[in-house]
Amino acid sequence: MASSDGPTTPVALTDATRHGEEVSGAVTLLSQQIWCWGRDIERSEGNWLMECGFECTPAPEDDEYAANHYELSLPKGQNIVLRGFGVFFGDPRHGGIFLPRYEFTPMYTPLSTLNRPLFSADDLPELTRPNADQRSGCISMLSDALAWIVEYERTVVNRLSLEYRERTLLTWDNGERTVIPADAIVSSWEALADKAERFVA
Repeated sequence: MASSDGPTTPVALTDATRHGEEVSGAVTLLSQQIWCWGRDIERSEGNWLMECGFECTPAPEDDEYAANHYELSLPKGQNIVLRGFGVFFGDPRHGGIFLPRYEFTPMYTPLSTLNRPLFSADDLPELTRPNADQRSGCISMLSDALAWIVEYERTVVNRLSLEYRERTLLTWDNGERTVIPADAIVSSWEALADKAERFVA
């Protein structure tokens, strides 16, 4: 019988490692989603965001780094703002959160509506990590924001077709990025929504 140095113990994922992987996956999904929104705006048949009810505030022409502000009013006084650098979601019951594109860690503001358009990240209000009293409200807002994205993507498939979303992703796939297939986008967002509280520090 061959000798052995002893049993090999598998290394279990720590909570921190698992959380890091979840955040990395969420960042990948959000970054791809923001790309998709950009393509939906530039859709040859017409700006899909505006067809969905978004209001567009044009960026100042003298600022080459600014981009248009897209905002949608939702039921119960909620609102969502889509930008290339992240997503703002406001709720009059709780305040607002900003979800950075490359962090997926909701940042809190007591403002449920922005006091100026988000032409750039410089226009964001003061943001902080939620404290213990604000955490439940931030979880609620993040859950609602993710649920809205789920419904948005369902509508894209139902109204524009799965093939449309697949075409959207053709130029996103540059051979280096991780690509979530079009037919897995909705279920991926649903999975994140189910564990929203894990992303609120």
